[in-house]
Amino acid sequence: MSSELHQSTETHDLESEDNHAVPKPFKELFPLCLLRKVVAETIATFLLVFVTCGSAALSKSNGGMVSQLGASVAGGLIVTVMIYAVGHISGAHMNPAVTLAFAAIRHFPWKQVPFYAVAQLTGAMAAAFTLRELLDPVTNIGTTTPSGTASQALVMEIVVTFSMMFVTSAVATDSKAVGELAGIAVGSAVTITSILGGPISGGSMNPARSIAPAVASGRYESIWVYVLGPVLGTLSGAWTYNFIRVTHDSPAPPQSITSKSTSFKLRRSKIDRSGTGDSSLSP
Repeated sequence: MSSELHQSTETHDLESEDNHAVPKPFKELFPLCLLRKVVAETIATFLLVFVTCGSAALSKSNGGMVSQLGASVAGGLIVTVMIYAVGHISGAHMNPAVTLAFAAIRHFPWKQVPFYAVAQLTGAMAAAFTLRELLDPVTNIGTTTPSGTASQALVMEIVVTFSMMFVTSAVATDSKAVGELAGIAVGSAVTITSILGGPISGGSMNPARSIAPAVASGRYESIWVYVLGPVLGTLSGAWTYNFIRVTHDSPAPPQSITSKSTSFKLRRSKIDRSGTGDSSLSP
């Protein structure tokens, strides 16, 4: 009798644990590996916006503190640092437009795009509101607005984002590219395009980087430019490089999209059978 009662109690306890367990479909939709990626993207985007918007805000309020050139260099450096810091975890997108572009060329799973976008916007918002408190009484928290017309700013955002994404696609998706230099290549591209685009459009190239300070500052002038421009620029840049990239004579089977298909995942150089070095980023 005691044995039956003990067995019944254990069965009841197991049923209670099953009832309180997380539903299996949710575990499949949001596995632990995806949680790590989302946290990494949130932190990386927070630091990106904190540095870029902070330096831009200081540059606008007092050019003697941070020059416009200094703000552009700071933006490129933080991109480089974050690629090396979390590229092997989340891919270091830090940009909803970049995530969308990688998904469009089948180098990132579509089902993870919403999670990445939410993480990036969350990190950007947290950074913008943190800066608002730290830089008080500065009210313009590094917002991006056209210096001329909205159409001029839109074209500039498309062009500079195209350039950035073209370079990013080369070092992140092509096995013939030198993957170990991905951070330097993309960071340099961001710096160069920011120097050029800054005086005209602000050189955002990132919807999260523009939306967050706009909300924190309460300034929404031509905000659509900084959503549409980067999206068109990244899509065209990714598709263009995907079209011109060198492939083998015989078409290879399409790669399957897995949770590992992110961008900046660095791997060491390997010597293939022919004796040539294959230094690239994992897909």
